Amino acid sequence: MRIISGKYKGRRLSPPKNLPVRPTTDMSKEALFNILNNHFNFAELSVLDLFAGTGNISFEFASRGSEAIVSVDADFGCISFIKKTTDEFEFNITAIKSDVFKFLEKTKGNYDIVFADPPYGMTQENFEKVVQIVFEKELLSEDGMMIVEHSKHTKLEHLSNFSFQKNYGGSTFSFFELENESDNDEIEGDDSEE
Repeated sequence: MRIISGKYKGRRLSPPKNLPVRPTTDMSKEALFNILNNHFNFAELSVLDLFAGTGNISFEFASRGSEAIVSVDADFGCISFIKKTTDEFEFNITAIKSDVFKFLEKTKGNYDIVFADPPYGMTQENFEKVVQIVFEKELLSEDGMMIVEHSKHTKLEHLSNFSFQKNYGGSTFSFFELENESDNDEIEGDDSEE
């Protein structure tokens, strides 16, 4: 696992082998951040990373200058690794050990980016529930974006606030935004890449 851009570009990270994770591939991660780069100034972002796993996505935001990052995962080993790496690199990441659904029910934060990478085997119903709670609780800032990583077998494009989708290998990123008039200008173009 490596950081692909920013202050720590190229730095390799070695999480423990026994963590119950499926990290986002470098190819998918690079493609995702290329999209986000067109929408956001990373230095100004507040980020919520759900099902954070190894912290792969959180570290990428931190390396690019994001100052307020909250990483949530239910696994003690994952959170320990995120905290250890955060201390080592002096990132501004708050790692929280919690069931994601319980965290979402309690939190009152407001974020520019909400990234969720649940286990691909999670039920369709629970994938939908993650998105619905984020919008019901108004956790996304007005110009923010929610991204859910999932397999091609999970379908999310029927949900409210769905904006566009990108496919990379076996992974799909579904993007959600608060609906406003300018959305239609931003989602044109092809919706899949290999």
